[in-house]
Amino acid sequence: MLTSDYGLSEELRMMRDTCRSFVDAHVIPFIRDNWQREWQMDPVDRLPLRILEEADKCGIRTLGIPEEFGGTETDPKTEAQTFAVLCEEVARGDSGLADKLSQNWKITRMLRYLAPRHIQEYWFPKIVADPSFLMATAATEPRGASDRWLPYETPETALQTRAVLDGDHYVINGRKQFISNGYDAQLFCVVCNTRRGATMTHGSSALVVPRDTPGLNVVKCNETVGGRFMNNGEIEFIDCRVPKENLLAEPDEFFKKFPIYLRPGKIVQAAKNLGVGMRAFERTVEYVENYVQGGRLLIKHQAVARRIADMATKLSATRALLRAAAIAVDENSPNQEALCNMAKVFASEEILKVVQHGMELHGGNGSMLEFGYEKLFRDASIFLHMDSTVDITHFKIVKAMFPYTAGKYAGPEA
Repeated sequence: MLTSDYGLSEELRMMRDTCRSFVDAHVIPFIRDNWQREWQMDPVDRLPLRILEEADKCGIRTLGIPEEFGGTETDPKTEAQTFAVLCEEVARGDSGLADKLSQNWKITRMLRYLAPRHIQEYWFPKIVADPSFLMATAATEPRGASDRWLPYETPETALQTRAVLDGDHYVINGRKQFISNGYDAQLFCVVCNTRRGATMTHGSSALVVPRDTPGLNVVKCNETVGGRFMNNGEIEFIDCRVPKENLLAEPDEFFKKFPIYLRPGKIVQAAKNLGVGMRAFERTVEYVENYVQGGRLLIKHQAVARRIADMATKLSATRALLRAAAIAVDENSPNQEALCNMAKVFASEEILKVVQHGMELHGGNGSMLEFGYEKLFRDASIFLHMDSTVDITHFKIVKAMFPYTAGKYAGPEA
């Protein structure tokens, strides 16, 4: 009822419908029948391989990989819109699964735009061949996270993870935390300082690092309150040697090109939120149309109807802003930076309110583990700080709108 085909190509509508069928047939039944699985402390056993295999069959795991390598090629003119539509559908089933898959999409896009041809020729066929193949971008560090991406030019911004050129190899030392797919990934794009003494903007680049590289150690799986079917990890690098041809871009150029990855990241983040909100709406409407309280169906109570209307309005507003941001990215519009961050922060705050409405309308059932609604509330709650915190995202919006007068947010005032 709240979805819209307006502006979507026939191909994108078909991809959405295929993705929706996958979610309805495989993901939602698994989540409903196996609600205990997300609480298993062995992260390997949480999400069965068959779910990724089914995602592979309908082409969404390899989204963005060129057809010449066997992937599901996307139209560059509508790629961000494709991410938005499909990520919403996957997150309707489970936000953790959406995070697993969308990490692959974003990194595939980065490799297409930044990686040398030989890296694409080597890795894309491997990704396609293995249904369990996942990727991760290792950027966040214990001593600095979303605040570093404002950006600003002060010494405090420099990444602590460093890669030093030694002959034909870079030697990486440092630690990364809160890495999506970090526990499971077979390939990492490691953002690090490759120019000692330089700031974040002028000293950073990324290296493609396979999981089995000596010196790359997956230290732990972070146990999150929501999105638990994506295994967030902590990584350390101890004298990890990587061929210098694995460098994605020289330091001065990398930060200019990294929005290729960052902006679609905001799109998929908002789309994940929207998907969780849509599932909350579906569950809540089903409940209030069938549950009797005070002698009448819940939906016939005016207070309940008001909440349902508010949920629907917030969902529709989120989708409209998300679509505007996705189109701006696809068209490389000047306002894409502000719109991407607006969509991300608006979705994270408004969808949490949507899910809260549903939680209250479910009454005591809403907080019961076996009933399954509380999971949506937990999943929605972590979006406030994923892919930048709410406060930092507001800073980014102002920075994008008023680049010459916005504050630096770090270092002495000029």
